[in-house]
Amino acid sequence: MDDKSYITAKDIYKSYGETKALNGVSFNVNKNEIFGFLGPDGSGKTTLFRIMITLLLADKGTAHMGPWDIRKDYKTIRRSIGYMPGRFSLYQDLSVEENLNFFATIFGTTIDANYHLIRDIYQQIEPFKTRRAGNLSGGMKQKLALSCALIHSPDILVLDEPTTGVDAVSRREFWEMLGRLREQGITILVSTPYMDEATQCDRVALMQKGNIMTIDKPSNISAGFGLPLYEVKAGRMINLLSALREWEKTHSIFSFGQAAHFTPVNNRVSAQMIIDYLRDKGFSEIIVNEISASIEDSFMEMMMSSQSAQNEQ
Repeated sequence: MDDKSYITAKDIYKSYGETKALNGVSFNVNKNEIFGFLGPDGSGKTTLFRIMITLLLADKGTAHMGPWDIRKDYKTIRRSIGYMPGRFSLYQDLSVEENLNFFATIFGTTIDANYHLIRDIYQQIEPFKTRRAGNLSGGMKQKLALSCALIHSPDILVLDEPTTGVDAVSRREFWEMLGRLREQGITILVSTPYMDEATQCDRVALMQKGNIMTIDKPSNISAGFGLPLYEVKAGRMINLLSALREWEKTHSIFSFGQAAHFTPVNNRVSAQMIIDYLRDKGFSEIIVNEISASIEDSFMEMMMSSQSAQNEQ
């Protein structure tokens, strides 16, 4: 591992019966870094996080959170990190202030002692401090959970899909808060199923079926796509994907919002060739533009390559 690494994991395996949740996962995180784990449900993100925070034992492998070994030093790790699970897990019948007081107390501190750590976040929900947590909106629950995870001044924050189920504005505000926390010297592990959130991380690990496919800066992952990519629209979008999948010059075709992202088998396939093919198939109102790959495009390409490699074995 890198000498600068603050969090490390090496060859982490975990199975549930015949199901392999993690298949030799290794990574390292530098101090004061926002390190993201991106992948769909079932890719192993939550299992990995539960192992790293000592709630689960790995079948094999070693890991450290800061200077602490996850097996030998589990009590210290539990006192020293902040954890925000994917599902809201605070006490629904307690008020905002009562929840925060409870978490401060069990960590041997007070709200007043560490208020400076949560001021920017907590001030947004403090007007509702007497409201029961169960009656908060999704964005307010998110801010309360983060405040409770920070109240004991942790060096490391572990956030498991913290923006799932909240609106776009709350998602943006949350990532802005994480950026400010990093500036205060906190190292952050965060998982998300939302590919667009990858750009908010310093580095990301793309996960699929218990494996890490790559680890890099988001910009490097997008830049490494390495194939031509076109955005394609037409009058009958419902039939567009099927028509392009049948074309011998198609490498991949995926639906992206109101358009399709098309990758040809080689760079000799031009936009005009795509238009001509679709016209021959009876399509109209055809728009084809060459575009730069996003991290989601790269993720889909890696998944295809991984599946092809497995099929060849």
